[in-house]
Amino acid sequence: MPSNTFHPPSMQVAEKGLEESKENATVQGPDPDSEFGGYEARKKLEKKLLWKLDTRMSILVVIYILNYIDRNNAGAARLRGLQTDLHLQGQEFATLLSILYVGYIIMQIPSNMFLNYIGKPSLHLPICMIIWGVISCLTGITTNFVGALLTRFFLGFVEAAFFPGSLFLISKWYKRDEIGLRTAILYCGNIISNAFGSLIASGILGGMNGVLGHQAWRWLFYIEGSLTVFVAICAIFILPDFPTTTRWLTDEERRLAMLRMKEDAAGMGDQDETEQGGQVSGLYLALTDWKVWWFSFAMLAQVIALSFNAYFPTLSATLGYNPTVTLLLCAPPFVFTALFAFYLSRRSDKAGERFYHMIGSYITGIIGFVIAISTMNTAARYVSLFLMAQSYAGFVVMYAWMSNSFPRPPSKRAVSLALINAFSQLGNVAGSYIWPSNWGPTYRYSYGICIATSGTAVVMSWVFRQHLAYLNRKAEEEEEEKGMEKGYRYLL
Repeated sequence: MPSNTFHPPSMQVAEKGLEESKENATVQGPDPDSEFGGYEARKKLEKKLLWKLDTRMSILVVIYILNYIDRNNAGAARLRGLQTDLHLQGQEFATLLSILYVGYIIMQIPSNMFLNYIGKPSLHLPICMIIWGVISCLTGITTNFVGALLTRFFLGFVEAAFFPGSLFLISKWYKRDEIGLRTAILYCGNIISNAFGSLIASGILGGMNGVLGHQAWRWLFYIEGSLTVFVAICAIFILPDFPTTTRWLTDEERRLAMLRMKEDAAGMGDQDETEQGGQVSGLYLALTDWKVWWFSFAMLAQVIALSFNAYFPTLSATLGYNPTVTLLLCAPPFVFTALFAFYLSRRSDKAGERFYHMIGSYITGIIGFVIAISTMNTAARYVSLFLMAQSYAGFVVMYAWMSNSFPRPPSKRAVSLALINAFSQLGNVAGSYIWPSNWGPTYRYSYGICIATSGTAVVMSWVFRQHLAYLNRKAEEEEEEKGMEKGYRYLL
């Protein structure tokens, strides 16, 4: 190497670490990279594997966009006649929104347990997607409250498979320092759906009224449901399964994928993806871990604070514009949020830190709620919508933190991710009822509830962080006392 070649500090550290790992391999045993042709060859193979995975996993973003569009299109349809045509009274519209989460909560844990058992997300997730697309289409033919209630319940029942299943799929392929970015990219599908869902809805609602004798809001369900079914069929041929069951991997890529996860779990006792006791054991381990329940309540509190999402067109309407402009104004806050979520999660991954990245976003969201309470000025309230929406970026970091905090064994991880996500969705049920029309147009009480619940999430997350820090210190003390190598560390 020429003497005038510059080495950045990060490269020097990496090279030093590589030399140390080679020295340790000489003393402790064979080099784990030797089966791949050495360190450089493994690095090239790993880059190729991640590129292949990322390309195929990207369809999850498209699916999530459609997942949320199918879930939230009732809010847009409300602006163009759904409530009037179905003769909804009082809290019946809020009930239509909340009933979806009843089915959504019920099915998440069984779905993830089944997914872990069969090891075929490329079939399980798209089949569920086809069913919910058909159900979404059927919402367009309902004529009364009961019919809409049934379609919404079963829509949530089937949609429950997707998000916890996707988180579990990501956790089976990516290491701790890779999960945050991938979770952010996935969750950006949710955020982008709020932007483009409103744009699509404005186009359909503005141009399809009366076509073939159907109201525009009915066409909204027909078109978006049909698009979901089409993408689901494509996903069957694109999505990966798990490292042990994916057919399009080479033998070398499969071994590397499994080795990566084993190395990432070093120090956890269960250092690979094998099971000790099966699905029931994983269920028991998750249900008896108080950290799972604590994190569930923290996430529940923040979900209530994010309940403005389902009423975003209604809040945008308080700016005083017509329905089409109102829907168009919903897009910019969420486009900004998607970009910010990507940045914040990438920064969190590189820093190896979750809590402060997360609460910074939550506190900014609280500032947005305070502005909305304080004034009816059009410009200020629109700025407040941006500040509220960006709190989703912190929520994305919270999901990555969840995946990092409950890593092994796989059966426990599957149940933990589903349980936390399912329990947190009770916040959407409660949140559906904190935005009644008679609290508008200021919605001061609604925003006050959001401030309280987001503050609760911050405090509970701080307690959780302190406990993980204690576990890390305890592990370090045991390693020093017993002369052990450094093992697994929780991200704080």
